[in-house]
Amino acid sequence: MKLASINNNTRDGSLLVVSRDLQLAASASDIALTLQVALDNWDELNPRLLERFDALNDRKLDDTIEFDQDAVLSPLPRAYQWVDGSAYVNHVELVRKARKAEMPETFWTDPLVYQGGSDTFVAPRGDILMATEEWGIDFESEIAVITDDVAMGASLSDTANSIKLFMLVNDVSLRNLIPGELAKGFGFFQAKPSSAFSPVAVTADELGEA
Repeated sequence: MKLASINNNTRDGSLLVVSRDLQLAASASDIALTLQVALDNWDELNPRLLERFDALNDRKLDDTIEFDQDAVLSPLPRAYQWVDGSAYVNHVELVRKARKAEMPETFWTDPLVYQGGSDTFVAPRGDILMATEEWGIDFESEIAVITDDVAMGASLSDTANSIKLFMLVNDVSLRNLIPGELAKGFGFFQAKPSSAFSPVAVTADELGEA
């Protein structure tokens, strides 16, 4: 299933189901007004969303629109939490070397994560607005995993069962602000502005054998 949030001039948009070929979309706001509402009630609402998705792909819905990637927000325009984990240690090593910082050996065994701002996310085709290029604007392509509630101390299998959707991320960094912030010993804030996400969020079955 593929889901999107059309820009209806509200902060969270309105939920759409999107055809597998990304050509058509249909409103799902009568099932769940927003994607967050769908996630909060996933077990109850997922079958209804899937039924509409199947009907859309079979071209059995009358009330459809052409899917316009310029007209949608991030699938989740804001979220209760955004945690970024670095899975590619050689990338971390290169980034730290660029700012003449040593990489602790523990990074090879202990995951590097930080909790970022999630009050706003940039639309897929939206401009990434900055006051000056002197901040060292940079970006990284990443994969986002949307989960429902994950219990404290959850096992690997429990956590995997919590995964509901996947997205792509354009993770924005302001490289020239990072050294000064990290030197304070209190983590990122100004150096990590809002990230941008793909036009649709997809369920795991859309990834096939991948």
